[in-house]
Amino acid sequence: MSGDTERSVALTRTGSSRYRATNVRGTTLEIGDGSSDDFTPVELLLVALGACTAITVDPIVERRAAPETFDITARADKIRDDLGNHLVDLRLLFDVAFPAGEAGDRARALLPDALRQAEERLCSVSRTVAIGTPAKVEVRDAR
Repeated sequence: MSGDTERSVALTRTGSSRYRATNVRGTTLEIGDGSSDDFTPVELLLVALGACTAITVDPIVERRAAPETFDITARADKIRDDLGNHLVDLRLLFDVAFPAGEAGDRARALLPDALRQAEERLCSVSRTVAIGTPAKVEVRDAR
């Protein structure tokens, strides 16, 4: 697939177990193995899960009332078992507060359904994880 459906980032090695990710808009992010302050790949997956859900839900509830607080904690346990290294017990904790009053009450009432829709249908990151889409790995000679 290409065109409007394609999403991509480029990763460039900057040192031993360190990479710089660059998106198509030129923004960069440093990634490492956890031995420095850089984000690790697992942390980035948790960021992607939390951010995708939040960015999906935020405009839905914001039409009723802008949240006073909208914080997310994403967590998981990294284990190694017969399936190899993987994450289990992925959880997103949303700390959301809306203003008092009718508009805030409507947003509060809508939030659980909006989160369910994001998880079950709308958030491409959580849907990809839930579906279990394989990632193809190819090697190209860079010479």
